[in-house]
Amino acid sequence: MIYQPKASWIAKSHIQNLIEISACKNYKELAQKAEENTEWFWKVALKDMGLKFSSPYKRLLPAGLPWPKWAEGGEISIVENCVDRHLQLRANKTALIFEADSESSAIHWSFEDLARESSYVCGLLQEAGGLPGDRVALLMPMSLEMVASFFGTLRAGMSIVPIFSGYGEEAIKARIQDAKIRFVITQDKTYRRSKEVPVYQTLEKILPDCPSVKKVFQLNRNEFHKGHKDFPLLGSVSRPAEAECLLLYTSGTTGKPKACVHTNFGVLATPGKEHRYSFDVHSSDVFFWYTDIGWMMGPWELLGALQYGATVLLYEGVPDYPDTDRLWRMLENHKVTQFGISPTAIRVLKKSDSNFLKSQNFSNLRILGSTGEPWDEESWLWFFEKVGKSRCPIINISGGTEIMGCLLSPTPLDALKPCSLGGPALGVKTQAWDESGKLISSGLGHLVCLSPLPSMTKGFLHDPDKYLHTYFDRFGENVWYHGDWAFIDEDGLWYLKGRSDDTIKVAGKRVGPNEYESALMEDLDVAESAAVGIPHEIKGECVYCFVVLKNPSLASEEKKESLQKRLQSKMGKALSAEKILFCAALPKTRSGKILRGLIRKVSLKENYDSSAVENLDSVKAIQEAS
Repeated sequence: MIYQPKASWIAKSHIQNLIEISACKNYKELAQKAEENTEWFWKVALKDMGLKFSSPYKRLLPAGLPWPKWAEGGEISIVENCVDRHLQLRANKTALIFEADSESSAIHWSFEDLARESSYVCGLLQEAGGLPGDRVALLMPMSLEMVASFFGTLRAGMSIVPIFSGYGEEAIKARIQDAKIRFVITQDKTYRRSKEVPVYQTLEKILPDCPSVKKVFQLNRNEFHKGHKDFPLLGSVSRPAEAECLLLYTSGTTGKPKACVHTNFGVLATPGKEHRYSFDVHSSDVFFWYTDIGWMMGPWELLGALQYGATVLLYEGVPDYPDTDRLWRMLENHKVTQFGISPTAIRVLKKSDSNFLKSQNFSNLRILGSTGEPWDEESWLWFFEKVGKSRCPIINISGGTEIMGCLLSPTPLDALKPCSLGGPALGVKTQAWDESGKLISSGLGHLVCLSPLPSMTKGFLHDPDKYLHTYFDRFGENVWYHGDWAFIDEDGLWYLKGRSDDTIKVAGKRVGPNEYESALMEDLDVAESAAVGIPHEIKGECVYCFVVLKNPSLASEEKKESLQKRLQSKMGKALSAEKILFCAALPKTRSGKILRGLIRKVSLKENYDSSAVENLDSVKAIQEAS
């Protein structure tokens, strides 16, 4: 084990307190009891979390998978639980810190500022005739205006549809039309690498094709930052616990994007549990996850960290601008206590031999976080040693947009090995099954879940059959099939081995792209890589490996041979790559996920949807490499 928690830290943690109030001897006993009795666990956890209902529920869990129901008869206000509850004790405490793309002075908002600014947005929506249940699209960057709009929409009892501000016209239009959006809140522009990126201008072009939109609110940053300190505080509308409050769209890389329906109780309960027990968030903390509101982790951190009165750090820009020390300066300047990021972003940042990073101790930093994809060991160790200084655990979590939370997650009590995810998330009955549906205790298997989470999607908007087909056809209506390969080692620690739909079958043998990519990443000249399956007339499928080198001038036939030998030594000659292709960049989402499905389609010259691609130049790079 490379990480062992300190006894002094354990004693002060929320998870240790939960063990004690549950009358359990240790975490193992708590986890087992929670897995066996979901309803008991959530009753205990909700009381400890301090979640407030406006009207009490009659039954907490009256129905399970595939259509679970929670907090029957209860009503709840998200704004009361995340913002207004703090006005009595910590109205002047900093709720939000915003850093723009340019490294100008950071802007701080207190909880009272957030309450007033969200009241202002709520007033705009209500004056325009908005009603509880109406859907409001937020086409905005990770900004203060976005957070005011996020909680302003919820204050009015309306439903949020976040849309990534970097999307093109077709991606924006598809989401607005599908959700039948009534109002859009946007900004005039955002900035990326000091370049102005228009936002409203893109929206304006597609509005004639979106007849459901009644009004657009343009909250320009220079005007909004003047504040609305004289605006009266408005109350928040309480809604049924099971009422829709958030639609999160999947990336749409395998067809039309699908909206996952999330509810008022769910988006408070699961993120609240994870921030409290996995990330040990206290009111004195500064929580920073490098993300975007268009990805699940954006709403997740707002709904989780603010419940406990912590400060959330927002960043508009990219991790390596104006240089690769940008995020490290933010950690130090703002005394960040919990910091989360994707493995892909770390692979980019570790290319730089940063003197600044070496010189910093990050004495306030307690916990690191990651999600989105499997780690390679070299990058995990770099993050743990260089950023975490070998003292901060990496809480590597795995779930998804459709869960709005985690199926796998360690806690601060766990000893860790590189790249591991600990085990099943607290209160979640997660297992690994073989092809025939038998439980396995070690080795590789399909990741499945046998218990409902409060935040599990209530289906896909307009398409309940697609929801059932996606998650419950494989092993039956009471078993959530997540589509990931999970590996359990001899110590019972869990690891992700990639998506099962990314699995490549070479001459009848199943292999995951992560196996190829991890082997390639061991070469010090490789910055990142992606392995995809390509049809082959003899083998069924073969493997193409797209490789980005740290120094493009090293691309040569000799380098290809060297990498091929490395793969052969790891995978065996029969499973070695058919081709190794050097390229300038790999297509990724805003959150840093590599889009292997798109790479495959571009390579095969098939039609593809590039709406989820953050770095569009990368598509051309794949075309040229192919």
